[in-house]
Amino acid sequence: MGATADKIKGTTNEAIGKAKQGVGEATGSERLEGEGVIQELKGKGQKAVGDAKDATKDAVNKAAASANKNL
Repeated sequence: MGATADKIKGTTNEAIGKAKQGVGEATGSERLEGEGVIQELKGKGQKAVGDAKDATKDAVNKAAASANKNL
């Protein structure tokens, strides 16, 4: 999966997790609240993976560009 897809899925999971937490709080469902917290954290993790992929790609591209200048 690409960096952008990871970030999109992460943002989606974060939003759904927050919504579940809100519904859980409103209805008094601790289970739903807990699921929301877990899903939100999963989303944050997915976004971090996407950011790491972007950073790696940028570093590789910079190194390649620098190597090409030296040729």
